[in-house]
Amino acid sequence: MGFHYETAAPDRYELLKDFAKNNRREMTESESVLWEALRKLKCGYHFRRQHPIGDYIADFICLEKELVFEVDGGYHNEPQQQQNDQWRTEFMESKGYTVLRFKNEEISNNLSEVIMRIKEQLFNE
Repeated sequence: MGFHYETAAPDRYELLKDFAKNNRREMTESESVLWEALRKLKCGYHFRRQHPIGDYIADFICLEKELVFEVDGGYHNEPQQQQNDQWRTEFMESKGYTVLRFKNEEISNNLSEVIMRIKEQLFNE
């Protein structure tokens, strides 16, 4: 499928780009922890933070493997947010991405398991 650098909705790209830039400056604690782990991961793949896809912004992405990582805080347990997350996941999957979702607690309490799941997706396809 190739690289997908230009994945944002063209008419909203500037807005999404600005929003993504702000999100990179104001990452949650769990996002910061996962980002540091991804940066230190010597696996031969490059990761991006806050990458626009359509009308959405993926928390983390490996374009080469078409792999998205989403970090879910407590508000993701709300029924409406769960529905929104499902639509978001379905949209990204329709564009060829595999989406892995991690709860803040998983990152805080068991980062090694999170990294293991990421490596499994990177290398077992």
